[in-house]
Amino acid sequence: MSKLYITDTILRDAHQSQAATRMKTEDMIPACKILDSIGYWSLECWGGATFDACMRFLNEDPWERLRTLKANMPNTKLQMLFRGQNILGYKHYADDVVEQFCKKSIENGIDVVRVFDALNDPRNLEAAIKFVKEYGGHCEAAISYTESPVHNLDYFVKLACTLEKMGADSICIKDMANLLLPYDAYELVKKLKENVGVPIHLHTHNTAGTGDMTNLMAAQAGVDIVDCALSPLANGTANPSTEAMVATLQGTERDTGLDLKKLSEAAAHFRGIADKMKAEGTLDPKVLNVDPNALLYQVPGGMLSNLISQLKQQNAEDKYYDVLAEVPRVRKDFGYPPLVTPTSQIVGTQAVLNVLMGRYKMISKESKGLLRGEYGELPGEVNEEVRKLAIGDDKVITCRPADLLEPELEKYREETKEFAKSEEDVLSYALFPQVAKKFFDVRDGRVQAPAPAAAKAETAKAADGVREIFVQDLS
Repeated sequence: MSKLYITDTILRDAHQSQAATRMKTEDMIPACKILDSIGYWSLECWGGATFDACMRFLNEDPWERLRTLKANMPNTKLQMLFRGQNILGYKHYADDVVEQFCKKSIENGIDVVRVFDALNDPRNLEAAIKFVKEYGGHCEAAISYTESPVHNLDYFVKLACTLEKMGADSICIKDMANLLLPYDAYELVKKLKENVGVPIHLHTHNTAGTGDMTNLMAAQAGVDIVDCALSPLANGTANPSTEAMVATLQGTERDTGLDLKKLSEAAAHFRGIADKMKAEGTLDPKVLNVDPNALLYQVPGGMLSNLISQLKQQNAEDKYYDVLAEVPRVRKDFGYPPLVTPTSQIVGTQAVLNVLMGRYKMISKESKGLLRGEYGELPGEVNEEVRKLAIGDDKVITCRPADLLEPELEKYREETKEFAKSEEDVLSYALFPQVAKKFFDVRDGRVQAPAPAAAKAETAKAADGVREIFVQDLS
């Protein structure tokens, strides 16, 4: 076996999982030179929730962040997380928007695009895989790992083979909730290596405290790349520590070849950033803890911090464990979707509504869409009583959902012609119309940026996309 490669998530998933994606570009730039010299396989720095959070909370242009990072780290592949037909939003977009987003992401500096679908419906990845490759990117197609009566080893191997045939350049096991236990990781990686010809990349978290062991066993089984985060924002709901993995494998056949002194230097910078975010209240100490209950509730790290936010909003933090216990019940009713954006938000919000309002007394718009098939095919059997409550006699969608969408890029161009300065602005608006318009108004001087106190109040009012869904459903 050859050396193990590392993707570091410090610039994206680490602070998304621990601090609601609040790290600013100015916090990243001083570390770019050292990060670029370390020799990572890639640095994950864009996509996921960063796009929304940049505009909504940080008054930053996400495209400008990407260009800045690329200029400051020219020697390292930059990686993003892309939600297939959902792009970076919470609904499906037409193929022409998916194409343009892939094109512009790669033009602005992205090298590796990790694409996934929350339901593992390959039809929802067709367009993203096609266009990432067409515009010269490395397409890493992800399996959203989960456990249920319908998800097993054969299911995941068959899915990986399908994704490879569709054109994936590498396959990612995306274990967002740290459910993949070490020996199961060994078996899954072994089986994938026997059946798939492209590199295998493992992404896990340390929510339940098993992430380091899972990475190690995967390395023993021959996994090609693992995701880790520099220690100041590692562990808990984030990813296992980079330094710990590098130290563990030193002198073995899987030695990463990375320099612990350089990693320590980079970590020193982010330790200061983590301390600042703790002082600001954006890094909640709860997310730093290991909670083996995650293995029972199957709740990913980002979803945990979102549930805390929702319950704080309703002054119902005492219902936290009631909500965690309700999540698997809702998930079963909904046909066992993996819990990853946007299904984690949908299931989590519905669990909160069920606990606070009574079971299915109020059903969110997004829950109705999921049960109607708007997001794709649900993996398991749906509770038909719940579906009837949600959608009445509406027909369930059985085709590729995007086939029902008309091209929409021209419509967005028309809507933004008075204020969009670039095609990137049009795409920002397409994904987050209200958030982007507010951001453009501030950026271009049409309105004043809110004072810091007001901005903090706004953050407290709507800490992320999940809580926004929840608030809208209650209003």
